[in-house]
Amino acid sequence: MNVLIVEDEQAIAENIFDFLEAHGHRCDYAASLAEARRRIAAGEFDGLVLDRGLPDGDGLTLARELRAAGNSLPILMLTARDTLDDKLAGFGAGSDDYLVKPFSLRELEARLLALGRRPARRSDAGVVHAGELAYDNAARQLLVNGHPVPLPPKALRLAALLVGEPGRVFLRRELEIAVWGEEQESGENLRNLIYALRKSLGSSAAEKFVTVHGLGLKLDAG
Repeated sequence: MNVLIVEDEQAIAENIFDFLEAHGHRCDYAASLAEARRRIAAGEFDGLVLDRGLPDGDGLTLARELRAAGNSLPILMLTARDTLDDKLAGFGAGSDDYLVKPFSLRELEARLLALGRRPARRSDAGVVHAGELAYDNAARQLLVNGHPVPLPPKALRLAALLVGEPGRVFLRRELEIAVWGEEQESGENLRNLIYALRKSLGSSAAEKFVTVHGLGLKLDAG
């Protein structure tokens, strides 16, 4: 695997780098979000080991950016934050797995290899299809029967998330973190956003966004 390690603690980064390279992987390294963005833009990676506490922000920010842009690069979140809320925040931002410090290097490699075996969630053409709905990653547009639907940024992020994984029930907190970067004090903001999204679509497309009572929201692509 070709792995990008985003970690500002040099000793930890070097341990991961040396271990993975000794086991036949190729590694690159970034100590900040800004540097990680440059590395990702310039190269092709099979996996991302992403710390949360970085000098210029939270690693969740990068995870959300990648997913909003349609980038399906497998992300292993690496952090000392070990509460359930922290883990849910990581998954809600788009991380594929979560490993808490201190950790075993053998386990880290095993988790990366497992992520690398998963099928890509995005289409090679850059357009994700879910029935009559589609999300164009390059143009950042939601399409209904091939026609673009103008949406404000938050509604577009919500739609892209749901179209990317049809049938999956997203919890309210997952949706809020993906859209706003944090949980909201009440569910009113999310309800209003879902209403606005449905209103922007034709009736048949709007019906595909299904509220699952007591849980959250899913896209029914059937």
